[in-house]
Amino acid sequence: MANERTPPLTGVTVLEIGAFMAAPFAALQLADLGAEVIKVEHSTGGDPVRQTGPFLGTESSPFVRINRNKRSVALDLKSPDARSAFLRLVERADVLVENLRPGAMRRLGLGYQDLREINPRLVYASASGWGQDGPLADLPGLDIMAQARSGLMSITGHPGGPPAKVGVPICDLVCGLYLALAVTAALRERDRSGTGQYIDVSLFEAGVSFAVWEAGKYFATGEVGGPMGSAHQSNAPYQAVHSSDGYVTIGATTPRNWQAFCDALGLTRLLADPRYADAFSRLENRAELIESIETVTSTLSTAEIIERLNKAGVPCAPIADYGEVFTDEHLAARGFFWDAPHPTLGSVRQLGSPMRMSETPVQRADAGPVLGADTREVLLAAGCGAAEIDHLVASGAALAADVGGATTTSSAATTTTRR
Repeated sequence: MANERTPPLTGVTVLEIGAFMAAPFAALQLADLGAEVIKVEHSTGGDPVRQTGPFLGTESSPFVRINRNKRSVALDLKSPDARSAFLRLVERADVLVENLRPGAMRRLGLGYQDLREINPRLVYASASGWGQDGPLADLPGLDIMAQARSGLMSITGHPGGPPAKVGVPICDLVCGLYLALAVTAALRERDRSGTGQYIDVSLFEAGVSFAVWEAGKYFATGEVGGPMGSAHQSNAPYQAVHSSDGYVTIGATTPRNWQAFCDALGLTRLLADPRYADAFSRLENRAELIESIETVTSTLSTAEIIERLNKAGVPCAPIADYGEVFTDEHLAARGFFWDAPHPTLGSVRQLGSPMRMSETPVQRADAGPVLGADTREVLLAAGCGAAEIDHLVASGAALAADVGGATTTSSAATTTTRR
């Protein structure tokens, strides 16, 4: 049971220079785990996700969710004065996470070799489309390109159908997860060595890392897989099958589950059929097997099938749309969704973190911040003087906003409270 202890990364300061997905998603995990994440955005416009709808008032609905538990500092890092202010933040930071094009940070004088001279304890983590070196490194790389080149799109969809990507930006997201995992490992290593290190994670390699079954097949037999709809590469029955009102997913792959599945649906005749005598046979004769199963499931509603199979202990589930997911009673019972406060929007519903720890629960603080909401306070804490900050704001090299979102040009005009 959760208690009053602080989240595990409390006391860790993370600088995020991220746009769209991979670095912000990585920093989100670190923020949920208790790190103070300072999102450094361009003083004009900020993270492009801020311009992505739908909108709640003037704020991007996706932004205030993927950037929860963070603070916003708005600086134009091409400005020498703003860059000097940023280096004050680097001196006190534990981690920097970024996903600019390879070489962009170095051209700003903010590459790993530059910053380690200022802070040798800094863990510097870069996400990119193709990695920091290699023939593809300089090419732009978005999630769909990584899904395409990683092989994911070659096995997604239905046989003979057009190319299909995974419905969520899976390469972006898993790249962010790997980045966050690597950061926590590097912090653990720093506890031993006292020094930071550089981390390079790509969307491309993140996507290829999913090919567990495909690699097992190819490196053993040379066989290249293709799209199979909802079917499993190595097990049957393990897929969606027709019900009378839609589809239901089933997974009857162990001997016990296969027996229970046939008993529950009145398919005991299949148990005596030599074509389905064992797991390998069922896989080899999948088409005929599914056809036989659907002669029964297509006469029953999804709810009826779920009820029968649940009672028999056979894995199954309906195919939910997100309207059903976001109102799911099981998730509600576990408190997965929660409401985060926002200075202009009030409460903003959030997806929960899947990480549940009994002694050091994850942080549930605020929705994604207004652009520049924390510029003044964070820079003051880093040692910048009020006059210096006023100069940055007046020159356009920085943006400071009060909790209502109004920009300021005087240090007396606003004091942003720490959330």
